[in-house]
Parts: sequence; C-alpha cells; structure tokens
Amino acid sequence: MIRDLLKYVIMFVILVLLQALLLNNIQFSGYVNPYLYVLFILLLPFETPRYLLLFLGFFLGLSIDIFSNTPGMHASATTFMAFLRPSTIDLISSRDNIDANSSPRLTLMGFGWFMRYTLLLVVAHHLFLFFVEAFSLNAFIHTLTRSLLSAAFTILLIIISQFLIFKE
Repeated sequence: MIRDLLKYVIMFVILVLLQALLLNNIQFSGYVNPYLYVLFILLLPFETPRYLLLFLGFFLGLSIDIFSNTPGMHASATTFMAFLRPSTIDLISSRDNIDANSSPRLTLMGFGWFMRYTLLLVVAHHLFLFFVEAFSLNAFIHTLTRSLLSAAFTILLIIISQFLIFKE
C-alpha cells in the first residue's frame, strides 16, 4: 500500500516537472504541444474512487497551471478527463477483463484496449483544453487541428513511455 502510494507520488512529481521544465517549451509550428502529464490520470488503478480521481485530476492540472501561468485551463481539462475515465473504462471493456487491483497498463490490457482508452481520454482532454484556451469558435478549424495534432503526438509519447518505462 505504502509502496504503491510512493510510486504514484514519484510519478506525479516526475510528470509535472517533465511537463513544466521540458515539454511546455516544445512547440512545432504552433500546432503541436505535447501534454504527457495526463499519463498520471491514465495509469491510476482501476479501483481509484471517483472523488479521488476528480481531486487528483484537479490537483494535477492546477500544478501544471501554476508552472504554465494558465489560470485554471489545465485544471479544468484534467478534471474533465478524470470525470470521463470511469465511463470510458466501462465503455471499452467488460467487467470480466478488469482486475480491480491492477492499473491500466499496455502490458496488462493489450495494445488495442490501451490504445482505445488512451485515444478517447487524451482527445477529450485536448479538445477541452484547446477550446477553453481559444474560448471562441471563430477559429474552429485551427483549434480543432491543434487539438488533434497535439493529441496524436501526446498519444505517441504515451505509447513510447509504456514500451520504455512501464514494461512490467
């Protein structure tokens, strides 16, 4: 129990620092911004209560907002993602496939399941984040393009991280 808690605290700190110090400074043509910090919400155990998911989502987003000087945008997008997570898990899997004591990892759930799970949640997060940032539908195509390209790059980074770091 304590070991798992320590593992998630370390993952939280590493992802926030990686996002704040390195990934926030990466932009490709103003269209692609990788947001790897969402990996923390994706990898929380299946048994995580909803209230804790929402709290951790808000706290994670708030941490990124503090470093990025974006008041509330990441907090709201990450809380939205945490809100959608249980429904997304229910949508793409049957109860028979899920071990309540495990976490949604690529090696445990398989590539197809993990890809659908990641795709739905990351795209929802990015659409929410970029449309809140734009706060207008005037540049709808531009915002949609930025959202989808950033989501694709983020998903690529998440899949690579699963193969390199989380290969349990």
